Amino acid sequence: MSVWLPTAPCTPADCASPRWPTVRRSTAVLRLAAGTAAVLAGVVLAPVAVPLGPAGRARLAALWCRTVMRAFGVRIRVTGAVPGERVPGRPGPGTLVVPNHISWLDIPLVASVLPGRMLAKREVRRWPVLGPLARFGGTLFVDRDRLRELPAVVGAMAGVLRRGSRVVVFPEGSTWCGRERGRFRYAAFQAALDAGAVVQPVHIAYRPVGAAAFVGDDALGASLWRVATAAGLTAEITVLPPIPAAAHADRRSLARAAQRALGRAAVPGATAVPHRRPGGPRTIPAQTIVDRDSANLPSASVHHSVSFIPAAASSERTPS
Repeated sequence: MSVWLPTAPCTPADCASPRWPTVRRSTAVLRLAAGTAAVLAGVVLAPVAVPLGPAGRARLAALWCRTVMRAFGVRIRVTGAVPGERVPGRPGPGTLVVPNHISWLDIPLVASVLPGRMLAKREVRRWPVLGPLARFGGTLFVDRDRLRELPAVVGAMAGVLRRGSRVVVFPEGSTWCGRERGRFRYAAFQAALDAGAVVQPVHIAYRPVGAAAFVGDDALGASLWRVATAAGLTAEITVLPPIPAAAHADRRSLARAAQRALGRAAVPGATAVPHRRPGGPRTIPAQTIVDRDSANLPSASVHHSVSFIPAAASSERTPS
């Protein structure tokens, strides 16, 4: 157990017990097979995507992640103004994307809308299938048990942001069921301050609530089966107004501002927000911090952010 790994009170029994309509067993088995095939296809796509350039890789990553979600039977609803992809290396601030964290589905969900480089634990490098995908996706790796690496990890994130790229971090540091949320950890926000970046809060929710939750001592196989068997599972992602890091004096203030924004987005009965993409506007109904600096970096365990996105938007590669 990492000395800086936060835990949530959520458990599968309390938060993820099936209380929703389900599909036939045969349909669930087909979804699992299709989802597995889609993930394995990423192994083939990753090396092919290398010569496409940053913009091409970003588009391919988003398409692949949407395919993975659809294969598992998950519909995506996007609310809010989705910023256009910048070309890394050109003048302009990068973006630190900070979603709340509920499920392993969060990773392809966010990448389908805002592809970028993610933070993952070091062990992911050696995982079969997902390890190669994470490396091709430019994942930033962190050793959760070596606190002295914290400044270097923050520095690497700041370097990516200075080059105008996106970095995706789940600052709660652990998954929560969606009914409750964890306090944001601050270190990632220092990278945004150092780089003069923009912080992009993103609110995630799943309907029915609990169907996609991956919490506590939940097994990945059990979570996969719940997702595959859920009828009408919808992933709702709300892109909130960006927060300029320079408008805040320190990382604590910046982190709290981002967390307040997510808290407001989670209030039931929120009004509809226009969703703007190239091609015209449309409106979708909106859905209803460890304090010590030494324990302040969002980490990635089985229930933490793991980037298996082939060819994310950045043209850079993390040194081994």
